[in-house]
Amino acid sequence: MAVKMRLRRMGAKKAPFYRVIVADSRSPRDGRFIEEIGYYNPLTNPAEIKIDAEKAKKWIDNGAQPTETVKSLLKKSGIVD
Repeated sequence: MAVKMRLRRMGAKKAPFYRVIVADSRSPRDGRFIEEIGYYNPLTNPAEIKIDAEKAKKWIDNGAQPTETVKSLLKKSGIVD
């Protein structure tokens, strides 16, 4: 099973809010997931990023592959080099 760390879109129309989740790569974007590890709000200035570093590192060590967007969020929050 290929596991990915990716964003799940929440919020109203034209007001996106994202949750950072760990999910099977075959599940749909807003479908079933394994664990929620944080959130990302791009509408605030500056953008609000809150990710549980311990959970993120645990999942990366176990082989979860972050998407490009999640990888950049992890870098901004100082979790990954």
